[in-house]
Amino acid sequence: MDAPKEIFLKDYKMPDYYFDTVDLKFLLGEEKTIVSSRITVFPSVEGSRFPLVLDGVDMKLISIKVNSEDLEEADYVLDSRHLTILSPPTGSFTLEIVNEICPQNNTSLEGLYKSTGNFSTQCEAEGFRKITFYQDRPDIMAKYTCRIEADKSLYPVLLSNGNLIDQGDLEDGKHFALWEDPFKKPCYLFALVAGKFVSRDDVFITRSGRKISLKIWTPAEDVPKTEHAMYSLKAAMKWDEDVFGLEYDLDLFNVVAVPDFNMGAMENKSLNIFNSQLVLASPETASDSDYAAILGVIGHEYFHNWTGNRVTCRDWFQLSLKEGLTVFRDQEFSSDMGSRAVKRISDVSKLRNYQFPQDAGPMAHPVRPHSYIKVNGYIYVNFSGAEVVRMYKTLLGSQGFRKGMDLYFKRHDGQAVTCEDFYAAMRDANNADFANFLLWYSQAGTPRVKVTLSYNSDGRTFTLKFSQDVPPTPGQPNKEPMFIPVAVGLLDKAGNDLPLSSIYHDGVLQSIAENDRPVYHTVLRLTKKEEEIVFSDIPERPVPSLFRGYSAPIRLETDLNDDDLFFLLAHDSDEFNRWEAGQVLARKLMLQLVADHQLNKPLVLNSKFVEGLRSILSDSSLDKEFIAKAITLPGAGEIMDMMAVADPDAVHAVRTFIRKQLANALKAELLTAVENNRSSEAYVFNHPEMARRALKNISLAYLALVEDTEIANLVLDEYKNASNMTDQFAALVALDQKPGETRDEVLADFYTKWQHDYLVVNKWFALQAMSDIPGNLVNVQNLLNHPAFDIRNPNNVYSLIGGFCGSIVNLHAKDGSGYKFLGEAVMQLDKINPQVASGMVSVFTKWKRYDKHRQKLAKEQLEKILSVNGLSENVFEIASKSLAAA
Repeated sequence: MDAPKEIFLKDYKMPDYYFDTVDLKFLLGEEKTIVSSRITVFPSVEGSRFPLVLDGVDMKLISIKVNSEDLEEADYVLDSRHLTILSPPTGSFTLEIVNEICPQNNTSLEGLYKSTGNFSTQCEAEGFRKITFYQDRPDIMAKYTCRIEADKSLYPVLLSNGNLIDQGDLEDGKHFALWEDPFKKPCYLFALVAGKFVSRDDVFITRSGRKISLKIWTPAEDVPKTEHAMYSLKAAMKWDEDVFGLEYDLDLFNVVAVPDFNMGAMENKSLNIFNSQLVLASPETASDSDYAAILGVIGHEYFHNWTGNRVTCRDWFQLSLKEGLTVFRDQEFSSDMGSRAVKRISDVSKLRNYQFPQDAGPMAHPVRPHSYIKVNGYIYVNFSGAEVVRMYKTLLGSQGFRKGMDLYFKRHDGQAVTCEDFYAAMRDANNADFANFLLWYSQAGTPRVKVTLSYNSDGRTFTLKFSQDVPPTPGQPNKEPMFIPVAVGLLDKAGNDLPLSSIYHDGVLQSIAENDRPVYHTVLRLTKKEEEIVFSDIPERPVPSLFRGYSAPIRLETDLNDDDLFFLLAHDSDEFNRWEAGQVLARKLMLQLVADHQLNKPLVLNSKFVEGLRSILSDSSLDKEFIAKAITLPGAGEIMDMMAVADPDAVHAVRTFIRKQLANALKAELLTAVENNRSSEAYVFNHPEMARRALKNISLAYLALVEDTEIANLVLDEYKNASNMTDQFAALVALDQKPGETRDEVLADFYTKWQHDYLVVNKWFALQAMSDIPGNLVNVQNLLNHPAFDIRNPNNVYSLIGGFCGSIVNLHAKDGSGYKFLGEAVMQLDKINPQVASGMVSVFTKWKRYDKHRQKLAKEQLEKILSVNGLSENVFEIASKSLAAA
C-alpha cells in the first residue's frame, strides 16, 4: 500500500474559501441516513476563483447544486477522500449537497454512528467528513442550523447544538426537531444525538442572573446515577465564574452519556457527549477515583466552552492551545474542590508514567508537533501542554495569569488562533519578559536539570549551580536551552523556611523581598545552558526545596544526599516536595536493588527508608490522602524509564520484595490505619472521606501481602462487609494479589453480583487482565470470549486488552506471548476501530528500551502489523515511527 501522507505545520495555508452559514438536514433511517447540507460559501480573497476542495469519506454522493443549479459531472471530481468543485462562481455562492451514509456500519465511532440503539456523533478531530462533504478543518467557522427527522417511537429524543427552535410530528410516525446554534463554530464541534433517553433536569443561575436549563440524558434506568455529574456541572459553572469571570453563554446545556465512545468525552458546543463511565456513578457501583474523574472531566468539557469553543485552534498543530489550557483549568478546578497537593501529585505521576516515556521514544514531539499523519494520536496526551500553561501561572502569579486570560478572550473571542496568540496575551497583559519561552512549543523531549549546592559560611551565601540539557529526539538532534521556572525555598536546620532577601544572578544583585519584607519562597528563571544563582544573607547551610509544586516538567538531578532527602520528607512546607523527596529516595533504592537482583545479590531493604515511611504513616497532622500517596512506591514503568536497559522481571521482583518487607515491618501501623479509618456512615464524596478511604485501602493492600491467617480473614471481611464500591473493590484488588482458591471465589462472587452493570464488569475485566500472576495470558484470552466482552466497545477493549498491557510480567513475557497477543489484537481492532487500535499499538513504541531478545520479539510484531493490507493511518504512523527508531 502507499504510505499515508505526512502533514507539516510549515505547510499551513489559509483556506481559499470560508463558510458563513451551514444548514443541515438529517433523515435518520434503519438502513441508511440521508444528509442534506446548504452552505453559504465566500472566497477568502474577493474576486478570486480556485477549485473548492471538500473532504468526504465513506459516503455516497446523491446530488450537488451551486446557486440552485445542478452541477454536471464535468464540473466536479469525486474520489475516495475528496469532492472537488472545479470552477465555483466568483464571489459568494450557495452550495447544496445531498449524500447518503450508513451509521449502522460505522464501527470506527467517528462521524455519525449507531450503537446500542441510538445515533450519536464524534467529529473531533476529522469525523465530520464522514457525515457530509465539507472543509473539515478547525479554521472554517460558521453558524449552523440542524433539522433532524426520525421515527418517533425509536428515537423520541432528537438533540443538536444550540437552541431548540422548532419541533413537531410528521407523517408515518416520524417527528422532527430544528436546532440553531447562534455562535460560529468549526465542524469538529458539531453534534447530533437521537434515541431513547430520559433527562435529569436542573437549573443554574449565573452571576448576572440568567437562568440556564441543565439536562443530563441517559437511558431511563441510569438517571439515578447522574446526581454526581449534575453536582459536578454546577460546581464547574460556578468555579469558572469565580476564578475566570466566565459565564455560560446559552440558555440550555445538554450532556448525553453513551456506552460506546472512543474517548472520555467531547465538548461539542452546548451538547457534550460523554462516555458513560464519566457520567454514571452511585456509591454502590463507582469508586472514589470514578467520582473524582467525573468531577474533573465534566469540568473539563464545560471549561472548553470558552477555551476551545469560543476561542478555538487554527489548525490541529495548535491542539495544546485548547487541550493543554483546558486540562490545566480542570486540574485547578479539581484542586480547589479537594486537596491541591494530592491533585498535583496525581497529575505529575501521570506525566511521568505516560508523557515522559513518549518524549523519550519514537513518538516524541513538541507540545506543538511539527508534523503528523493522523492527528488522533495527539489528542490524548496533553499533560505537557497543561504544564506549559502552569508555567505561565507560576511566572505571573494568579492575578497576572488572570489578566493574560482576560486579554486573550478580549482579543480572540470567536476566532481560530495559534499558541503564539496565547503567549502574546500573557506577555502583553503583564508587560513580561518571557525570553525563550516559546521553545516549549517547538522543542521535543524532557529537559534534564542538574543542580549542585554550596554554602559559604564566611560570606553567608548559598549558591545553586544549574545546568540543563534536552536529549536528542527524532528529527531534533541538537537542542537550545529552555526557559525553566524554578520555584524554590530554603529550609533551616529546624525545618523552617528561611527568609530570602536578595539573589545575585547574571552579574546583578536583585532584591526579592516584597516592600522590604522577607519572602520565604521565590521563582528563579533559568534561560541558559549553565547558570549560577547566589542567595545572600543566609545564616546557615540550608537544605533547598527545589521545583516546588513541580514548577517545570523536567527530570531533576541534585547532589542532595539521603539525609537531606529524609529531612525534606519530614519537614518541607511544600507538600508536593515532601512527597517528591520520598519518591526520589524510593527510586534510588529501587534502582540499587534492581542492580543487586541482576547480580543475584541478596536483597536488603534500607531500614532508614522503612523508618521514614513509618514516621509519615504515624503523623496525625498530615492529610490522610497525602499519607496514602507518600507510602505508595513509584510505578514499575517509572523505574524502567530510568534504566539504560529496562528489565521488567527485575523491577517486578524488587517492587514485590519492597512491598512485602514494608508490609511486615509496618504491620502494626497499617493495622491501626485500617482500624482507625473504617466508617459505618453512608458514602459521601468529599475530600476528608476520600482521604480516609484512601489511607485505609492502601494499608489493606500492603497487609494482604503478609502471610497471616488473621490478616487474610480481615481482608476477606472487608470485601464482604463493604458498603460502597471504593471499599469493596479495594479489598478485591488486595485479594487479587494472591493466586488461589479465595481469589477465584471472590472474583466469581463479584461478577455474579455485578454482571448486569457493564461499567462494573469493566472493572472486573481490568483487574484480572492486569494481574501479574505468571501465565495470566490464558485467562485474558478466555475473557475475550466472555459474553460480557464486545471488541467493538472501546471501554471493553481498554479494560481487558489495555489492562493486560499494564502487567509488566505478562506483557513482556520472555517467550513473546504477550507481544504476540497484543500484535494480533491491534490487527483485529484496526479493521473495526482504528483510533482504539492506535491506542493499543502505542505500547510498542518503547520496544527499544528492552533487552535484545525482547526487542527482536516486539520488532517481529511491529513488522507484522505494518505488512497488513489497508492498515489505517492511525496505526501506520505509530508502528512505522516505532520501527524507524531501530
